[in-house]
Amino acid sequence: MRPGLRNLITDVPGLRVGHAQDLSLRSGCTVLTADAPFTAAVHIMGGAPGTRETDLLAPDRLVQKADALVLSGGSAFGLDAASGAADALRALDRGFPVGPVRVPIVPAAILFDLLNGGDKAWDRNPYHALGRAALTAALTAAATDFALGTAGAGFGATTDRLKGGLGSASAILPSGITVGALVAVNSLGSVTVGDGPHFWAAPWEEGAEFGGLGPAPTYPRADAPQPTKRRGEATTIAIVATDAALTRPQAQRMATAAHDGMARAILPSHTLLDGDLVFAAATGARPLSDEATDSFQIGHAAATCLARAIARAVFMASAAEGDLQPTYHARFGRRG
Repeated sequence: MRPGLRNLITDVPGLRVGHAQDLSLRSGCTVLTADAPFTAAVHIMGGAPGTRETDLLAPDRLVQKADALVLSGGSAFGLDAASGAADALRALDRGFPVGPVRVPIVPAAILFDLLNGGDKAWDRNPYHALGRAALTAALTAAATDFALGTAGAGFGATTDRLKGGLGSASAILPSGITVGALVAVNSLGSVTVGDGPHFWAAPWEEGAEFGGLGPAPTYPRADAPQPTKRRGEATTIAIVATDAALTRPQAQRMATAAHDGMARAILPSHTLLDGDLVFAAATGARPLSDEATDSFQIGHAAATCLARAIARAVFMASAAEGDLQPTYHARFGRRG
């Protein structure tokens, strides 16, 4: 495997990503959409998820494709970002046809960033406007390139001791199939080993995409960790995508496999206090040539890309006035 041209989820042809954020709010959202509706699925392993329309993504449901996926800050308030994105899609006459009406299918997931120092004393929920702005940004000509680190859904994210963020990575399989990951890292667990700068995801790093330090020289004992956030304050939410022609059950299996990447990059992950979730998106542009081999490799690539994207999210976070946690570079110095 090798990274795609951009090393972003938008290396999957036809996918677009847009961000919107508010500095005073210290929060934002990210929308993934495509040139056409795509097969979508989800797998949830965290104990405290916040979601919209995930039941619709079960393999036996009527609607098999989605128009967009939304990742947002704001806890339950952030689910309104999906309404903003859906309104923007409806204005473009996009969505599931029901007679003369089109209903955009926009599943969403949120993370908790309400205690990160931003101004949350709004009179009107700001996430509807942010969702609409992010969808609009995703449809611009430049939406195949997008910011990482302190951006979009990761704008106000934190981890156990470092500032979190928004990450992405991609891989091209020997078959030519492309796989990518997009993630907002707001975890209860740590993305770095012990007190040092080495990332848990280091064995899967491509080049120096998050510093090139390699694996940690030593690893700490497996002592019982203590949670550093309160109940409900954590969550890592992600999307893995491919241009392969996957059925919804196959897409769900890709999402399930991708959770391995989360577990490789965040320790601990999938806790009762996190809402860890992975969406899957498959554009269907490239037929499977060998279903067993291709599916096997897609799952592995999804996990690897997600692990790398998580490390990139934290590595690329930038400092802002009022931060409650240091960035990776503020704590360990500029590396890579």
